[in-house]
Formats: sequence, structure tokens, C-alpha cells
Amino acid sequence: MATLTIRNLPEPVRRSLKERAAAHNRSMEAEVRSILENAVAAPPDFIARWIAAAATNRGDIELPDRTPARPVDLS
Repeated sequence: MATLTIRNLPEPVRRSLKERAAAHNRSMEAEVRSILENAVAAPPDFIARWIAAAATNRGDIELPDRTPARPVDLS
């Protein structure tokens, strides 16, 4: 495992990290690790998920009988 040191972190950022870590019940170090892992993770394949979701919704659709259009007088 590598070690990363961040210098000159602004106080408001440190405070926000501390609050965010507390909200997730973990240490600041674990919170920063999670943020970094999520930031560099491969983006989810939206198209593949959409196609898979659409495949589960497929089915036979019965269309109602259609009547001819009524005549329209445009004169």
C-alpha cells in the first residue's frame, strides 16, 4: 500500500471531510480513501444497464383495432 500526504489542506475542506466521515461512521482517512476510490473507478456502463433493464420489460403488446381516418373538409 502506498502512502499519500496532502499538505496545505484548507481548514474548511478538513472540517467538511471530518463531518462527512462522521456521517458515514468512519475515520477521515477511510473517508478520503473512499472518495478517491470512487473518483477513479470506471464509470458504470449506462447503455449496457439500460439494455438489460429494457430486456426484462419486453413482452407481447396487443394493439387495438384501428378505424379508418374520418374525412376532413378543408375547403
